[in-house]
Amino acid sequence: MGKVVLVTGAARQLGGRFVRRIQRDPEVERVVAVDAVPPPHNLGRAEFVRTDIRQSSVARVLAEHAVDTVVHLAVTGGSSATGGTGSAVKETNVIGTMQLLGACQKSPTVRRLVVKSSTSVYGGTPRDPAVFTETTQPKSQPPPGFAKDAGEVESYVRGFARRRPDVAVCVLRFANILGPYADSALAEYFSMPVLPTVLGHDPRLQFVHEEDVLEVLRMAAQEPRRGTLNSGTFNIAGDGVLLLSQCARRLGRPTLPLAQPAVGWVGAALRVVGVTEFSPEQIRLLTHGRVVETAQMREVLGFKPMYSTSETFADFAAGRGSGLLPPERLARAVDRVAGMLDAGVAGADEGAQR
Repeated sequence: MGKVVLVTGAARQLGGRFVRRIQRDPEVERVVAVDAVPPPHNLGRAEFVRTDIRQSSVARVLAEHAVDTVVHLAVTGGSSATGGTGSAVKETNVIGTMQLLGACQKSPTVRRLVVKSSTSVYGGTPRDPAVFTETTQPKSQPPPGFAKDAGEVESYVRGFARRRPDVAVCVLRFANILGPYADSALAEYFSMPVLPTVLGHDPRLQFVHEEDVLEVLRMAAQEPRRGTLNSGTFNIAGDGVLLLSQCARRLGRPTLPLAQPAVGWVGAALRVVGVTEFSPEQIRLLTHGRVVETAQMREVLGFKPMYSTSETFADFAAGRGSGLLPPERLARAVDRVAGMLDAGVAGADEGAQR
């Protein structure tokens, strides 16, 4: 008998794509796709079960289908992905995960659990290290939002792993996910005609391509190959980093540097009119950035992304069309302004010395 895989969050774009991808795995016999709403996309041969993971009915689904592998993708970072309110999203993230883990704990057939998490669990403060490893602890408790939800989810998953040591548990902390079909808050931000930025900050960013996300999820749901171990916690990101200013130039979109309070006001106004999920958490990312170490991903999990951070962003940019200005023209204009500012500063210094 092949594997029976249950996938949560199947109505979302990434969940639906993973459901279709995992069906092609020769080890997999059946896929059970779960969500509280019907999916707007085709799920292939998967059996869709409409159920809310916040309810105890998910335990019945595990039992009826004798599920042995659970891939939990229903942890989301914004209400726009679900069409729900912020409180409903938090309930799905945290309460839904608790219910799912409780059902897995009672299930005699579950042998593997894969959880989609985020590098946002590391937070974002001026005191952060240059590079985060899987053992790095956040400098402070995150305020309410996705980072706090993800941290709570991981805490419950660690408790489950202690109670069920016979289950292989894999937590994947993804960097910002981008690609031609990305529907994340950051993808919405980069699609704006003008990018609000935090005055005096040019954060370092990492990205992971959608295709790499699907592939590493598939790998984590498999039996481990020799020399690899698909249990534990792993940072998942493409090689290299990009500055926010580089991203803007490659998109051909001008930036609008604002004082940090003003960025928050702009974000609140954009949320009101439904333009983008410009949350305080995203503002912290655009202020301090975030870079993670991926040695464990390569050496222990045995996964090497196909796309670097730069290649991921290039593929995303190609799917979004050109900005207000051609990237080359914008780059020349930025360099020219920077040169004028440098010359002005040098002249002022020389005048002061005289």
